[in-house]
Amino acid sequence: MLNAVIEGIIEDSQDQGWVLEPDAKRLLGEAGVAVPNFAWCHTEADALNAADRIGYPLVAKVVSVSIVHKTDVDGVAVGVAGPHELSEHYRRFSRMQDFNGILIDEMVSGRELIIGGKIDFQFGPVVLMGIGGTAVEIYQDAAIRMAPLQAHDIESMIADLRGNRLLTGYRGQAPISIPHLTRVMLRMSELLLALQDRIESLDLNPVFCSDQHCIVADARIILKK
Repeated sequence: MLNAVIEGIIEDSQDQGWVLEPDAKRLLGEAGVAVPNFAWCHTEADALNAADRIGYPLVAKVVSVSIVHKTDVDGVAVGVAGPHELSEHYRRFSRMQDFNGILIDEMVSGRELIIGGKIDFQFGPVVLMGIGGTAVEIYQDAAIRMAPLQAHDIESMIADLRGNRLLTGYRGQAPISIPHLTRVMLRMSELLLALQDRIESLDLNPVFCSDQHCIVADARIILKK
């Protein structure tokens, strides 16, 4: 599971105590977890060139060691439609504290899930899967299992969710791809076990799942002090 790239990302992030999102996505890609096409850009020109490659509309996010929760500072722009709008966001982000570039993300769609893992002081590595979206804090619909996970654990976690019909097909909507979700969950479990001595938590939120994919749109890795 671990390789030189993953080890290097963790080591280079020690001083700040967490892994910046572009590096977190690179780490996940190395671990076999699907992420959107993305680019970490440090100039406005680079951002515009990357956007041409990835394609509009897209998602733009600020990158800063001082901004863990980007939405709290209006550091995320979804549905950026063209170069003029992207330039405006780049200039706005560049005025934020400890600005370290802009993340350009391909837009993806599907049912929103939350997948998380943490190192519990009593039980060790535990993995969470829950229904995401704008009402996540209201419904608090999640299932938790201890790592390592097996394929049957993911099936059981889905069944435990009150909103599981949103995933298995509801009112004519296609069910999500359970094999793709299972792959993400198993890779998450393996990564959590491999890094349990070096991280506190690993949060994938949101994860967009459809009948064709499960793609991690945002990721945060908090390191042990």
